[in-house]
Amino acid sequence: MTQHGAALNFRDFVDELLCRGDAVQIDRTVDPDLEIGAVTRRVYETRSPAPLFASVSAGDTGMRVFGAPAGLSSDEHGAYGRLAAHVGLPSHSSAREILEKLVAAMHADPVPPQVVPTGPCKENILLGEDVDLERLPVPLLHREDGGRYVGTYGFHVVQSPDGRWTSWSVARTMLHDRTTLVGPAMPQQHVGMIREMWRELGRPTPWAMVLGAPPAALAAAGMPLPMGVDEDGYVGALSGSSVEVVRTETNGLYVPANAEIVLEGYISADETGPEGPMGEYHGYSFPDGKPQPLFHVEAMTFRDRAILPVCVAGVPPEENHTVWGTMISAEATDLLRSRGLPVDLAWCSYEAATCWMVVSVDRERLAARETTEEELVRDVAEVLFGSHAGWLVPKVILVGSDIDVTDIGQVVWALATRYRPATEYVFPDAPGIPMVPYLSAGQIRAGHGGKSVMSCIRPEEFSGEVRGGTASFLFSYPQELQRSVIANWSRYGYESA
Repeated sequence: MTQHGAALNFRDFVDELLCRGDAVQIDRTVDPDLEIGAVTRRVYETRSPAPLFASVSAGDTGMRVFGAPAGLSSDEHGAYGRLAAHVGLPSHSSAREILEKLVAAMHADPVPPQVVPTGPCKENILLGEDVDLERLPVPLLHREDGGRYVGTYGFHVVQSPDGRWTSWSVARTMLHDRTTLVGPAMPQQHVGMIREMWRELGRPTPWAMVLGAPPAALAAAGMPLPMGVDEDGYVGALSGSSVEVVRTETNGLYVPANAEIVLEGYISADETGPEGPMGEYHGYSFPDGKPQPLFHVEAMTFRDRAILPVCVAGVPPEENHTVWGTMISAEATDLLRSRGLPVDLAWCSYEAATCWMVVSVDRERLAARETTEEELVRDVAEVLFGSHAGWLVPKVILVGSDIDVTDIGQVVWALATRYRPATEYVFPDAPGIPMVPYLSAGQIRAGHGGKSVMSCIRPEEFSGEVRGGTASFLFSYPQELQRSVIANWSRYGYESA
């Protein structure tokens, strides 16, 4: 029996978006060579419904492509509606509500996956000589790209040699030829850590890639959980139900039973191939690719009329910001709170391309802490820059808790009116992801640099004082009057708020 629900079944997720008008089926035949990418990029930039390309001029007849699975929506559908559906929340959920559900699941007991004998992902099975990745409608997403990318919205499944750690992690893969992919497996990424364990044994890494995964599983795979933590148990805690998994055909791994497409085989211990360039999450496309590990595909399994999801990376917001950025935010929020710091919320502003995190500091708890600006900055930096989440995000901005950090307008206002020159603290020795676009060649080689914490907390807030209140609807009027104005909004002649 197939597991259902938008968070645990990608097909149900797509159907839900179609039913509520936040996805549209495109029956006109489209070209995977740039056309799919162009349509999807315009969808992101206009907050239009997600496109389901039902007729693609390449790949097996009947296979489909789904773009912008977690792009932002129009206000009519709830700006975070697609992201909310990933975690089983209503479409009009706020960013904070989504984040708090993610954090709460981190403190719930893990719910292990349930092994089932078969599932929809086994409706078609290709083994050995029958494997042909060209049967998938793999798109060329940007004209600058060095190749066609299969894995832009899927996750790797690998397991440590001793079987104690199973990692589900998001990283891209490019089509190399009909039976191989190529993509990064950086040593700081979990897939790279486990690959290194196998390399030390002189063996290739058993591997699978899941495309069209249960949305909650994809979200969990994008969360920078600590090394050794299995994402599959977190998916169960997040969704409230064990995710159903089936054994792969060739290498003994387990993958979600109702995935759209599963590729399985191994990561070579030493072979590499040219990968990239690719339009990146930070909004730039650099001219050169680089050698990356080869992923050998020994089996393909997929659903009838399978759907290949795609993220067309680039200027935000797209899934690298809405999913990855949100999952980083949840991990960072929990880390900072758990260390006893006076933190209300940490948020990777989507517009900042996962290159900054804004942290709101509870002003009452800050005053009670009797600390200085420098001490607070050092405490925050020690927690974040020593974590996987902090490795991914180079810049941190501290603001008071009167600022809604999920509202970019308020963040910009705080930066303009509260940042004082010389209140940015630089941490040149903190390690960081080498993909940050402003790093120098030397910093990229060294694996550190470009990290800072900027304080937009006014000096008097450290002693519990506020010089000048906020002039806004929220702060300038009695709550009773605010409620009355909101209740009577349509009577004033406005559309419902």
